[in-house]
Amino acid sequence: MERIASALGDAARWRIVELLAERPRSVGELAELAGLRQPQTTKHLQTLARAGLVTVSPLGQRRVYAVEAAPLAALGRRLRELARTTEAHAGDRDVITRYLAAVEADSAIADRERWADGRAFTFERALAAPRDVVWRHWTDPGLLASWWAPPPLTVTDCVLEPRPGGRVVLDYRDPEGRYHAEGRVHAAAAAERLVFDLSVIEAGTVAFTGHHDLTLTDAKSGTRLLLVLRITGTAVDAVPSVAGIETGWTQVLDNLADAVGASRRTTAPPDDRREAQP
Repeated sequence: MERIASALGDAARWRIVELLAERPRSVGELAELAGLRQPQTTKHLQTLARAGLVTVSPLGQRRVYAVEAAPLAALGRRLRELARTTEAHAGDRDVITRYLAAVEADSAIADRERWADGRAFTFERALAAPRDVVWRHWTDPGLLASWWAPPPLTVTDCVLEPRPGGRVVLDYRDPEGRYHAEGRVHAAAAAERLVFDLSVIEAGTVAFTGHHDLTLTDAKSGTRLLLVLRITGTAVDAVPSVAGIETGWTQVLDNLADAVGASRRTTAPPDDRREAQP
């Protein structure tokens, strides 16, 4: 498939295939119709032949080339598969579109220190797990690392100590670099409430600090999560980080919903119902 795509990636070869799709043709005819010299046309045909796209047959003193339909049909199927995959992941592209729009909007107003101070975000989730399971996913480092980074970022270190004065650390990376945030816990009530600050550190300085107020309450399907995040200490050049808050937290809370759902399924006790006795 790679050879086929590469062979068709040249405009002249694409034109030759178009001409051969109509009917078999000689090198001279192809050269004339494509506006090429015959030596060029011959080289292009050799490339197409190596990719299995054309065959050659002697016809008297001439060599006549014909296109092969099967490789083109295979390429068409592969392209249709790629189109379906692209459509299925349209939401990922929407995330980028929203992020770029947020960067543009924030860039227009980020003309001074603390330009985004006081900005607040509210996130809610209905999670299919009890509060103690959700709580463990916030406070156990191994479980926390399983969800606390949007794709394609990977958590390399994290801790959230559920006690007043406890440390909060988040280190993560992607192919472009490493990122760091740190802070302190202000209040903690097991499986109920967690209040902490987390400062995003860029080039050794604080880009902004987020004050996070998390509450967990019982819900019919499991747990209702409410997270209120308020920004303070915004630096002028913090636009990319601030613009990514809404999309980033939306993605990581989606990760959390998947993680606690999987945890609930794997840790649920076996069904011990007994058959009714006659």
